Amino acid sequence: MSARKGTAGQAIPDLGPLDGTGLSAAVVASSWHQVVMDGLIAGALRGLAEAGITEPELVRVPGSFELPVACSRLAQDFDLLVGLGVVIQGETPHFDYVCTAATEGITQVAVRTGTPIGFGLLTCDDEAQALDRCGIEGSKEDKGYQAAEAAVATVLALRSVGH
Repeated sequence: MSARKGTAGQAIPDLGPLDGTGLSAAVVASSWHQVVMDGLIAGALRGLAEAGITEPELVRVPGSFELPVACSRLAQDFDLLVGLGVVIQGETPHFDYVCTAATEGITQVAVRTGTPIGFGLLTCDDEAQALDRCGIEGSKEDKGYQAAEAAVATVLALRSVGH
């Protein structure tokens, strides 16, 4: 397994190639920050397609706060989910509340249901950081792709041990 570099210079594991043929998937994406979200969704769909998942469901929710409830409803119907959103720091504590609620909620859904959820929630100080991570032309990273890849790899890892 080789590694790629992320924006902070950290090593990102190379999980591919992944064979997710026959797996069902849903991408759950918030609607705020359209350019960033379009990039994240495109990356996630590309990652799933490269793994052989050809017809994932795309479910749009208003914001990142709504990701956990949507994931909770969908977890029983799909082998894996990809949760995508972006929260950009503002002048109020809203950022902290939404990031915490979305992160803890998605984690609880994954643990409770056993359904892997690729975590593609960008929590950024400013829009430039989000654009640098969303996989559009000029971005340094593609977090949508990485989230999809992580979800597929987790399903395959769990299936390899028979659980």
